[in-house]
Amino acid sequence: MNLKKAVTYLAVLLITIGLIYAYVIFRKAFNSNTNFEQESVFVHIPSDATLAQSKDSIRKYVKDWEQFDGVFTQFEMDKNLIPGRFELRKGMTNFQIAQALKRNVPVKLTFNNQETLEDLVKRISKQLEPSEADLMNVFTEEEFLKENNVTKEQALSLFMPNTYEFYWNTSPLKIRNVIHKEYIRFWNQDRTNKAKELGLSPAQVSSLASIVQKETAKVDERPKVAGAYLNRLNKDMLLQADPTVVYAKKLMLSDFDTIIKRVYLKDLAIESPYNTYRTKGLPPGPIAMPDVSSIEAVLNPEKHSYIYFCASVDRMGYHEFATTLEEHGKNREKYTKWLNENNIQ
Repeated sequence: MNLKKAVTYLAVLLITIGLIYAYVIFRKAFNSNTNFEQESVFVHIPSDATLAQSKDSIRKYVKDWEQFDGVFTQFEMDKNLIPGRFELRKGMTNFQIAQALKRNVPVKLTFNNQETLEDLVKRISKQLEPSEADLMNVFTEEEFLKENNVTKEQALSLFMPNTYEFYWNTSPLKIRNVIHKEYIRFWNQDRTNKAKELGLSPAQVSSLASIVQKETAKVDERPKVAGAYLNRLNKDMLLQADPTVVYAKKLMLSDFDTIIKRVYLKDLAIESPYNTYRTKGLPPGPIAMPDVSSIEAVLNPEKHSYIYFCASVDRMGYHEFATTLEEHGKNREKYTKWLNENNIQ
């Protein structure tokens, strides 16, 4: 064999070997290689994870790890792997899995009706990477509270219920600031002026709105309830709001999961700044996270002379209002009788 033929033969051989190698890589890259029955799963890679820990997060979702790891290395994913939340779909190939690990999928974070700041950070921590402790630290940061003119007890009022979008590995500080922007946007000049006209700060409006919200689930009744509470405040009366007694009792028990359906006479004696049967004015902070309708009800209360109200027996979910204690006594007697007849404890 002359030299020219030898070179040609070698070239053909190398090309053939290269094509075979490329074919093998191609086959591996485009083999379906998922190991779960759901339509999709989410892989979470922590911010401080090592490469080995990151691979462990992925491993259980892959059927043939060695095959995937080969593709993973071939495409130099080990040099470009980022922390975050990644969606894998059933039947994905090794190449598709590798590509999916480049796309950090955001989380739709929704919250409302949180009773305490602790409840809020717990809910956020269940859906995003930061711990409850880290979130609580930035949510109650002294300088942040001072800038917004609120106490630690009022901190919950700085966060508006809504749906927010975050990457899973967003920092606690950025989470706080993004949510707080909604509060800043909401409290425009018009709403701030209305609060001033009532003699209340935005934080105090939120505290009263939380009571209104706990008092009635009927959105159309909230302005009327707000009007009655404001009438009491304007007359320098005790607020005497049953929801604050419930909150004070839960605080005393250190159990906000307990369900309290009825407030008894003995409960009114609970010593707590949140018990408005004993403490004049508004409680130190909100007793829940009020929604927009409750805040608007306080800022735009119904104008009337009612001072008292009691749950209605004839219109379930609503209340019977009264201007005199005598009239209120009759409404209350009717409601108490209904409670006893229905064995509601």
